[in-house]
Amino acid sequence: MALQRPRNWDQVRQDILKECRRPSFANNPSAYYRKPVGKGIEGLGIRFTEVSIRHMRNILVEQPTIYEDQIKEIIRVRVTDLESNTTYELDVKVSKTVERSKPMDDGTYISMRMNSYNKPVYTVLATDDDLLNKRGALISKAVRTLGLRMIPGDIQDEAIELIKKVREDDAARDPDAKRKRIVDEFGRIGVKAVDLVAYLGHDLDSCSPAELVDLTGLWAAISEGETTWKAVMENKAEQSGTSSADAGKKQLPTCTAEDFEKKKAGWKGIVESGKKSVNDLIAFIQTKELLSDEQKMEIASWATAEEGKQ
Repeated sequence: MALQRPRNWDQVRQDILKECRRPSFANNPSAYYRKPVGKGIEGLGIRFTEVSIRHMRNILVEQPTIYEDQIKEIIRVRVTDLESNTTYELDVKVSKTVERSKPMDDGTYISMRMNSYNKPVYTVLATDDDLLNKRGALISKAVRTLGLRMIPGDIQDEAIELIKKVREDDAARDPDAKRKRIVDEFGRIGVKAVDLVAYLGHDLDSCSPAELVDLTGLWAAISEGETTWKAVMENKAEQSGTSSADAGKKQLPTCTAEDFEKKKAGWKGIVESGKKSVNDLIAFIQTKELLSDEQKMEIASWATAEEGKQ
């Protein structure tokens, strides 16, 4: 079948780049991410790989289980180009265990250790859903790694540049909407607006389209399990020559109760006028002075009151 319907590389390139021009594809975290290693490593994700394999045709992806026991299984992921008889394969080890804060319902567990908070953590057998998620994630990473080896490097380079351009154009058209969307997406993975301000070194309102693209790439890398926010800040500290504990931090004064009362009316007016959301306001204030948890909660309550008016 591969000999009867050979691929045309010009058509493959045209089809792949056409996909990259679609905003919904280019903005997907599984299409492209930026990993914070050194000055940054760009990577094409599993969605890009799957689309490319489909357009290349005559690519066979296999994933047989070659070993299994009670606590692990080994899956051999294999990608073969049926036209050139080129095969790449990778063995993926999937653990059938997970760590929990308590033993199983019947009191059994495989092992126990103490975490950094001196609390016990138990290793127990994974449920079917846990195992399915772990297996799927590891196989996807292996398919991406092997599949990208089948795609010519020049096509990958063009795809990265096109995806970045689409993302930057999207950010330039409506930077406020893009910024809010990025802040919300980071919030879903536990990264606060103030953390983003610490990373950027300035208020979110002044983000350039290129910075919004950079943040999108970092969010994609964290979402795909390629890195963590802690690793992002540690890498930034390493590049700037500061300690990881001080990365993105400034020696800022604390906002006293008296100062807060003096400035509260003006800050509340900013929220009520719609110039800033409460999250953006808190992030902006903390580039100049540090707020207490109680002060943050009071500012957050302004948004609730305003929503009740609308």
